[in-house]
Amino acid sequence: MTDARVLKRALLSVSDKTGLIDFARALSARGVVLISTGGTRKAIADAGVPVVDVSDVTGFPEMMDGRVKTLHPKVHGGLLAIRENPEHEAAMLAHGIEAIDLLVVNLYPFEATVAKGAGWDESIENIDIGGPAMIRAAAKNHDDVAVVVDVADYAVVLESLEAHDGATTRALRKKLAQKAYARTAAYDSAISNWFAQAIGEDTPEYRAVGGKLSELMRYGENPHQKAGFYLTGENRPGVATARQVQGKQLSYNNVNDTDAAFELASEFDPARTAAVAIIKHANPCGVAEGSSLTDAYLKALACDPVSAFGGIVALNRKLDASAASEIVKIFTEVIIAPDADEDAIALIGAKKNLRLLLTGGLSDPRKVGLAVRSVSGGLLFQSRDNAVVDDMELKIVTKRAPNAQELADLKFAFRVAKHVKSNAIVYAKNGATVGIGAGQMSRVDSSRIAAWKAAEAAKAAGLPETLAKGSVVASDAFFPFADGLLAAAEAGATAVIQPGGSMRDDEVIKAADEAGLAMVLTGHRHFRH
Repeated sequence: MTDARVLKRALLSVSDKTGLIDFARALSARGVVLISTGGTRKAIADAGVPVVDVSDVTGFPEMMDGRVKTLHPKVHGGLLAIRENPEHEAAMLAHGIEAIDLLVVNLYPFEATVAKGAGWDESIENIDIGGPAMIRAAAKNHDDVAVVVDVADYAVVLESLEAHDGATTRALRKKLAQKAYARTAAYDSAISNWFAQAIGEDTPEYRAVGGKLSELMRYGENPHQKAGFYLTGENRPGVATARQVQGKQLSYNNVNDTDAAFELASEFDPARTAAVAIIKHANPCGVAEGSSLTDAYLKALACDPVSAFGGIVALNRKLDASAASEIVKIFTEVIIAPDADEDAIALIGAKKNLRLLLTGGLSDPRKVGLAVRSVSGGLLFQSRDNAVVDDMELKIVTKRAPNAQELADLKFAFRVAKHVKSNAIVYAKNGATVGIGAGQMSRVDSSRIAAWKAAEAAKAAGLPETLAKGSVVASDAFFPFADGLLAAAEAGATAVIQPGGSMRDDEVIKAADEAGLAMVLTGHRHFRH
């Protein structure tokens, strides 16, 4: 069996008609017979390129609003028949089936339809049936048939025809077949996940994940690891949908950290306050809200100016020149914001490697979505943590209630703690973090680290006493013992916010009362591993 397959007949049926006419014209110029359907056939014919209607091949008209047009033995037989197989050749001859050597299909735009917020009926009508069936048939028979599902591959096919006297190679057909199966898998995963969400099925029996390669990473977390950035099509502003205005290519770690930063910045309503989050290794090293982005940035930076070096800066409002001029004073990897004015862009432009990403909007922290993590031999799925402190019923459990400033800072601190790796402790004062303890195996260790960070921040600012004095403290989960709480009191905290729910809540509450602390329970835990 020869490796090359001369291209004689091609079937084209596409929803995305980008590059279609030039491709069809190039195929026709090589003597390839073109077969097509519906709008694709009309576009080709209107361009003056000879094309055969698929109905003339099948002997049946398109029917049922176009739902049935290619589901026919003369189409699938032409795709699935093994060349040089006597039985297949005999069946083709007996039933008047002609071979199809190239299939070009891009599917109904289901993902785009759902992303724009279409209703049930419109979404259902944008589920392609004939397209995936033909794609899978052609990909299975890749020894004989080339299948194209991406307009970017039109040029690849034409190059092969030019280099091999009008033929495709087996190596190319295998590569195209792999891509074809991946495309239908991603397409079906989008449909099944949409269906599950629409009917309220949180843990379906089968769960699929699919995505399209957006960018090949230079490497993963470490240089010996391979990595790629895949887009799932979720309609959520963030690093995956942002426009990169300038700067060098994002790394794997940049993408991960920038996502963490922007999700945190999005917790703050821009109509209420300006907010800035500075992230390092997916943990915040400083977060603040203020009267302006400049004010918020300087307060966030003061929390941990050492760790902020080489970090990610996320903002919840349009970046202005004032804030940009402060951010570029130290080495920063990425700035991400909903938008930026021209003066800010010009200032950042002087730092050629600094990446600037503009998202067009903020993520909705309350929006339901999926989070997925791989483990050996499996995948863990869960709904996104969309609990927001503003929606929680706060319960005061100590003799002393927090005053108005303490309560505002408690809510702020708990909002931040949601985005700190567990065990998480966050000290905050006047709408800014002043000490953060993240990712420790013991909650008391996180509390002590956060207190140490607050003391170090005070030294860096030339202040005589720790920034934790007069602060409030948030814990992402309950205090299993009073020791973590007492460590916060020793550091100078005056009020505490935590989920509660420990067997020793009474002991912890008693310790808070004895230390003169006000304590509020949220009833919601924010573990982040």
